[in-house]
Amino acid sequence: MRARPATALSALLLPALLLTACTSGTPGSSTDHAQSGAVGTSPLQNPDGTRPGLAPLTSAADHKAGRDLIGKVRTAAAGPRTGYDRDQFGPAWTDNVDGTALGHNNCDTRNDLLARDGRSVQHKDGSACTVTSMTIHDPYTGKDVQWTKAQATKIQIDHVMPLSYDWQMGAAKWDKAKRVKIANDPLNLIPADGPQNSAKGDSGPSEWLPADPKIRCSYVVRFAQVALKYDLPVTPADKQTMLAQCS
Repeated sequence: MRARPATALSALLLPALLLTACTSGTPGSSTDHAQSGAVGTSPLQNPDGTRPGLAPLTSAADHKAGRDLIGKVRTAAAGPRTGYDRDQFGPAWTDNVDGTALGHNNCDTRNDLLARDGRSVQHKDGSACTVTSMTIHDPYTGKDVQWTKAQATKIQIDHVMPLSYDWQMGAAKWDKAKRVKIANDPLNLIPADGPQNSAKGDSGPSEWLPADPKIRCSYVVRFAQVALKYDLPVTPADKQTMLAQCS
């Protein structure tokens, strides 16, 4: 007879305990974001770059798939940087680009990418394009960022395979249209922490990797995806480093 009140009390307390467990932590924190499953998309499930973010690869099977993909990338010595200029890749974030998933959609590439990866995205009044605020998960640091247009440089759009790197590995010989394409291809673009992007510069993986070790395999897989799509080689040192991240 005494067990019944205890059972009834447990039944009342259990939903409250579950609710507390599900709502603990600061809203918008990295932990909350990870629990929501909104940290991004596996590069292995996002071959055209149209799905949001960049999620870590954690399983042995995914690591093997990543190494297999990286193994297909050609290697070559880097050519000279002579003649490189950002203008060789067209106006920054132009919508006037053929052959990409987001081209000619009446919105510039930067805002397309912010909207792709952001949560709780707010747009400028009267605009379906210009992003003014959002919450975004930065894959390079593993942290959530509250972003507003007033702090635009807090989140920058990283060219995973830097344009200067592309130039040195073969893009110097391309026509202008192909260079504009790789500069605005969502596969090659990740909104990321501004200081991380600045520190990266035009480095390949042997010289720079994201601060968060958990994302490094995904990052080099994305690097390989871009290299394969555009038939660009990487340096032998970069390929060795890329394979090591998915070991």
